[in-house]
Amino acid sequence: MEIKQNFVVSQPLAVVWDFFHDVPSVAECLPGAEYLGTNDDGTLSGKVSAKVGPFQASFEGEAKVKYDDDAKKVEFEGKGVDRKGASRGKMTMKCELLPEGDATRVVVAADVQLSGGIAQFGRTGLLTEIANQLVAEFVRNAEAELAKRNAPAGAVGEAAASAEAVQAAPRSAGAMKPLNTTSLFFAALKGWLRSFFNKAA
Repeated sequence: MEIKQNFVVSQPLAVVWDFFHDVPSVAECLPGAEYLGTNDDGTLSGKVSAKVGPFQASFEGEAKVKYDDDAKKVEFEGKGVDRKGASRGKMTMKCELLPEGDATRVVVAADVQLSGGIAQFGRTGLLTEIANQLVAEFVRNAEAELAKRNAPAGAVGEAAASAEAVQAAPRSAGAMKPLNTTSLFFAALKGWLRSFFNKAA
């Protein structure tokens, strides 16, 4: 299943590119994601938890990330397993950052493969709509984080040093709450129905 996204972050390209290199902070801004650390071979360990109504999954796995600093592109390849629900997921993703005035446009192309119980959500356009909602929330969180980083030194005070220390260390597993996508599901359903009736018209 292919998912394409295109969004704008209201920060300069250099700032957003540096942010994308900060994996713990990126995970912090992505609902339901948790950065668990970097392995000896350079791969990243993480967890993604989600809940849609009675269905809940928590995928644990590893990912490889490759940066092209000249072209401002990121390639991501990851896989995870939900041990309780016996679901599996694989994803390859490519991101390209482009300057757009004083802001940055991010173009994303992802290929997601699901198996097990969660695969039923990949058979409709609803998963794409949910992805749209998640991206919108990620952008809001990322812009808030970048605005905080770029605030005047006097406004940040001693919080900057503590924030840097937090980013350098993996978050504890108990600190992350599963993403409850019930509200996202209904927002996605509205978007999907709107798209369906527009096509029918």
